[in-house]
Amino acid sequence: MAATLSPEATVLGKAALSDARPPATEGFEYDLCVLGAGSGGVRAARISGNYGARVIVAESDRVGGTCVIRGCVPKKLYVYASRFHDAFEDAKGFGWTVADATFDFSKLKHAKDKELERLEGLYNQGMAKAKVELVPQRATLSGPNTVSFADGRSITAKHILVATGSHPVRPTIPGIELADVSDDIFNWEALPASLVIVGAGYIGVEFANVFVKLGVKVTMVMRRETVLPKFDEELRTQLTDAMRSAGIDFRTKAEVRSLEKTRDGLRVSTTAGDDIIAEKVVFAVGRKPNSVGLGLEALGVELDKEGGIVVDEYSRTTVPSIYAVGDVTNRVQLTPAAIREGHAFADTVFGGLSVTADIHPVPTAVFSSPELGTVGLTEAEARKCHDVVIFKTSFRAMKATLSGSNERVFMKIVVEKASDRVLGVHILGEAAGEMIQLVGIAVRMGATKRQFDQTLAVHPTASEELVTMRTPSA
Repeated sequence: MAATLSPEATVLGKAALSDARPPATEGFEYDLCVLGAGSGGVRAARISGNYGARVIVAESDRVGGTCVIRGCVPKKLYVYASRFHDAFEDAKGFGWTVADATFDFSKLKHAKDKELERLEGLYNQGMAKAKVELVPQRATLSGPNTVSFADGRSITAKHILVATGSHPVRPTIPGIELADVSDDIFNWEALPASLVIVGAGYIGVEFANVFVKLGVKVTMVMRRETVLPKFDEELRTQLTDAMRSAGIDFRTKAEVRSLEKTRDGLRVSTTAGDDIIAEKVVFAVGRKPNSVGLGLEALGVELDKEGGIVVDEYSRTTVPSIYAVGDVTNRVQLTPAAIREGHAFADTVFGGLSVTADIHPVPTAVFSSPELGTVGLTEAEARKCHDVVIFKTSFRAMKATLSGSNERVFMKIVVEKASDRVLGVHILGEAAGEMIQLVGIAVRMGATKRQFDQTLAVHPTASEELVTMRTPSA
């Protein structure tokens, strides 16, 4: 029989083949409707489709979500670009002559845009192979099993998964419309001569490091004395010092009161009593769940005080047919967490398994200069409930001995005294993110300090210090 076309849905921008899809559960048009085609939603849709579920996904923006389109991926590409600044300088110490190196921001943006198009295509292909329909529209919930699209059409689904992500916070201050947020940065066609970044979390720190290395005059306005308030104190202090040495101007214990457009640029007035003039201002003061206007409250879906959807360990909401994963739940706002949650949802609901997204301890990295990687408890957190022993070291990496760089590597291992179990590992230095991914396996498995010590060192590497620290510092 010839295939018939479904005019309502598109996959890869082409009409979907209606007879290529599996039948839905009796009484419903679909087994699953996913709101949002970011990392968590796409993973849930694809795995569910591979299990044989009939799946439809609604997305009003580009497929890939924050991480692929305006977050982790383009940011890391910009990080790579910025690090050539130091690489050219380091090369001189190894006999290289790098003459008249120049940087063209427009070429970087063009290359980034092409790569994002490629990745978006791969996401679409993955869903197409799983026979997932994609509707490029905003969707809302009009019933516990009913989803309405922007064009007025409605469908029914046995299960609904909300994976709408989060958005950057814009504080309510005079002139806020003059400022950008992280989503806007990747649309910039040119580098600003000067930039004020408000906030000192992951996003603010990473972009401050990127743009100062690309030649931008960067000022950071933050409430505290050091960056990254949730990380180990020694790493925070040393990273702040390194960023200051790189040329970043810090305005600490301050908040922005207002913005004003002037002949010389944007005037940033702070609670510290001083004004800063800059070409651009970026607010990086957190993200909030995209839960407003979806129809959740009317159906009895519980939200937390920040608007996050309240879920249990299986990502179930207070309405039995409705689930949620990713940033919209306000649990751990990291892409790998959303992917794990989406996969666990599909395994449980359509795979006949009972899977929870058990992600702790969470290994994470901040792609600053120097890079930061951490897993487990900070020293302060560990001391609140454990009798601990601390091992730490600070040194110049071998590469720096010839390059002349003053950058240092810092490592700390937090150990429970009674059991010898490693509670946390914290690294500041080149490739810290790569190291912490591997260390995270050991920490999750409950490795002891003795087992670290028994592991043969790989020499010469910076990471060998993790298995050669013998003398406790506290």
